[in-house]
Amino acid sequence: MIERRIASEVLARLGETPALALLGPRQVGKTTLALEIGETRPSIYLDLESDADRARLSEPELYLATHEDELVILDEVHRMPDLFQILRGIIDRGRRKGLRTGRFLLLGSASIDLLRQSGESLAGRISYLEMRPIDALEVPAADVELLWARGGFPDSFLASSDRLSQRWRQDFIRTYLERDVPMLGPRIPAETLRRFWTMLAHHQSGLLNAAEFARGLGIDNKTVAIWLDLLVDLLLVRRLQPWHSNSGKRLVKSPRIYVRDSGLVHTLLGLATSEDVLGHPVAGASWEGFVIETLIATAPEGTEAHFYRTAAGAEIDLLLTLPGGKLWAVEVKRSLSPKVERGFHHACADLSPQRRIVVYPGSEAYPLSDGIEVMSLRDAGQALLAEHRA
Repeated sequence: MIERRIASEVLARLGETPALALLGPRQVGKTTLALEIGETRPSIYLDLESDADRARLSEPELYLATHEDELVILDEVHRMPDLFQILRGIIDRGRRKGLRTGRFLLLGSASIDLLRQSGESLAGRISYLEMRPIDALEVPAADVELLWARGGFPDSFLASSDRLSQRWRQDFIRTYLERDVPMLGPRIPAETLRRFWTMLAHHQSGLLNAAEFARGLGIDNKTVAIWLDLLVDLLLVRRLQPWHSNSGKRLVKSPRIYVRDSGLVHTLLGLATSEDVLGHPVAGASWEGFVIETLIATAPEGTEAHFYRTAAGAEIDLLLTLPGGKLWAVEVKRSLSPKVERGFHHACADLSPQRRIVVYPGSEAYPLSDGIEVMSLRDAGQALLAEHRA
């Protein structure tokens, strides 16, 4: 078992709020974590993709009233959106009885639908957490390269061979295309959406050019935007927004696009092993996305993530605005002897960040000129975790 860092936060939130929504893509470990928590207290688990469990909730108020002293875990809760209005009344009646925290743990595989449904009915009664794939601080240092190659979904990372890991990811992609997307989003031919997802992998870390995607797929720009929104809402793709300021600089305004899990990037491109990845042009962009996902996952709550790029060539791969306004500038290099380009120096001169970090695949931390720190991904993540406690 891999101990997930989010577990302590889930327990803390359950002690503070009546309902907690734990969001994340399928197979990321939400159910496993929820069942582990359920074993520590009186609880009941209902899988709303199961006909039998949905039948139990044919009269939800009556059924849930018999379990008001237990933690009720509702898996794939977006399958029963009408439930949210009922939960509101149950939570409010419970509060009058002194039952104020730890009533419901809601698990969902899509962000936007769940947020909209629960936001309408459970405002002030629910907290949200995103459970991401395993990151570089949740595995031993020696396994970081394997994690990058296979991605952070537990069954993919823990597979007994590269072949089985690749097969698991292929099945995962197929399931999303043939089952989950039709259920949660517009009707899109599976093969066409696969081509789009693969194009995104080829353009990993690139600026969004909707017209280019539209030409390649024979669709219009508006359809590209709808499909991209869907993959973002399913927590499979990240749109990293550009930094905006009133500095008078001509800033790039298009977001950067990343397939969030590096293992899915590699499988979409037909790369099964670490050697395959290292010999492919996507290696640098894939490593960049892997680093960015880990640093966003370890950053304090409330941190905002952007990239910075001007028309003159000043550029920062990841700009983190921590609570309190601290700016961290992060450059990502896939080299054991990283060199910092002038664009990073110019960007730091524009923004004066508190910390200037170059993340590389080595293990030794050392300083460069102009206050730049070179460090491993694990060290950079640990530095961000330390900000939680600062």
